[in-house]
Amino acid sequence: MLFISIKIYNVCYIIQNDIYLHEILNIKIMLLPKIEEVLVNLGENIKLARLRRNYSSILVAERAGISRSTLVSIEKGKAGVSIGNYIQVLFVLGLEKDLEKVALDDKLGRKLQDAKIQTRKRAPKKK
Repeated sequence: MLFISIKIYNVCYIIQNDIYLHEILNIKIMLLPKIEEVLVNLGENIKLARLRRNYSSILVAERAGISRSTLVSIEKGKAGVSIGNYIQVLFVLGLEKDLEKVALDDKLGRKLQDAKIQTRKRAPKKK
């Protein structure tokens, strides 16, 4: 189990990785609706993958080293859950290779890069 140590007002608090830091510090995470939708879809896909494998939520949570409530939050697509926890669950489900496909074929990025490539100007002539 991972622990996070934070210092507030010269007092050190030890926080387990499955407790939401933003709730303790009373920080509101604001997301664009489109991003929120993407997270919800990711959570639903993770839940479907777990159910297809016939894994219980307790089993996946134990293997991922997180609490069951954190897994429930992941499956709901909550933004406050660490991306590391999402990756741990994907690893347990055997889906970590899917992450290697993210931004693999970045067509827009390549077009922008190509647009910035300019031919070199000639050096000024010596006098």
